[in-house]
Amino acid sequence: MSSHVFDRLTPDRVLDLVDGALGGRCTGICRPRASYINRVYEIERADGSFVIAKFYRPGRWSRTALQDELDFVAELAAEELPVVPPLPGRDGALMQTADDICFALFPRCGGRALEEVTPDMWSQLGRLLGRLHNVGARHPPRDRITLGPRTSMASQVQALLESGLIPANLREEYSDAAELILEEIAPLFEDVPLLRIHGDCHHGNVLCRPGEGLHIIDFDDMAMGPAVQDLWMLLPARPRDCLPELDAFAEGYETFRPFDWAELRLVEPLRAMRYVHYAAWCARQQADQGSVSLVPDWGSAAYWRQEIAQLANQREAILDERDAPPLG
Repeated sequence: MSSHVFDRLTPDRVLDLVDGALGGRCTGICRPRASYINRVYEIERADGSFVIAKFYRPGRWSRTALQDELDFVAELAAEELPVVPPLPGRDGALMQTADDICFALFPRCGGRALEEVTPDMWSQLGRLLGRLHNVGARHPPRDRITLGPRTSMASQVQALLESGLIPANLREEYSDAAELILEEIAPLFEDVPLLRIHGDCHHGNVLCRPGEGLHIIDFDDMAMGPAVQDLWMLLPARPRDCLPELDAFAEGYETFRPFDWAELRLVEPLRAMRYVHYAAWCARQQADQGSVSLVPDWGSAAYWRQEIAQLANQREAILDERDAPPLG
């Protein structure tokens, strides 16, 4: 269904929708931009400015969940955090709807993805995420996922097992590998404070803008979860192997918010959950589009054997970390 609906998004239709949402006129420039899930276009306005139109894939999130994302980014922008806020339409709404598709508009924001992180940048990242988490802790979203073993991970494992995409002779082995991890890590998440987080904070979602510092973009995977989820994918190695970077990050973070060193025990569990999350994301792409463009052999027996081995290896890392002295 979603691919069929997206087929209606011809350049002329996209330009008409942007005109209707913002008023005024667009020129004829409508360039598609890379996006694996949604449809995203760069559009020139008659005044020479550019906007980004993001059309959300139907069925992935509820309208309320999409509104949660836009409201969170708008809250962050109101507190002068370096994000790219959605543009209100003529009706004042951040979310627009047409042809059974929800879409939102953003100003174009250039910059290069964060690659090499200097010591000063670690402190800057800490300040940025400390401020972001202060806003995220104000109230929960209405309809976003909760990141945790018995919530997001359990549902993703179940969806994979029911999808028919895992070969029958490997389904039980995959289920057992995932269940062993789930049972091991579930107690670690008990009583951990949850808040609205970015959810997918890796180097590609942090932009360096000359003279403006770091910007954080793409809140597609916003969730309720532990604060450390927004840190671990930025680290150059496992926490014990990058203590100088952690020290600099914590110093910046604590400018605005206490840094809980104990949450670092969740990093290896979160890494394991990421493996399952990515497999489930690929399964959804397969269902929506009939293929998985990022992983050529996705879904093959060799792929699932590799996933099973990866989960087993990650469980060993989790057990090693469980028995090690705490950090901080």
